[in-house]
Amino acid sequence: MALRSLLRRMSLKPAMDRISRPAPRYFSDGKGRVLSEEERAAENVYIQKMERERMEKLRLKAEKERAAAEKVKSEKKPEEASHQG
Repeated sequence: MALRSLLRRMSLKPAMDRISRPAPRYFSDGKGRVLSEEERAAENVYIQKMERERMEKLRLKAEKERAAAEKVKSEKKPEEASHQG
């Protein structure tokens, strides 16, 4: 009997945890109002634009770093050749 009540309490605890926490509000404007379809679409377009810009900045930064690394590498090779000769 005690085991049965213990099992019942243990199985209800995770369910009670889920109930006590508020559900996340997706597509809300921060004021508690749920966005309409058009507003969601506009927000998605804006988010995608920002992500594209961020990825472009990262790509350009990586290209600059790669070019700088190759420049340093190419500058070291002639120095090594002059020291050996």
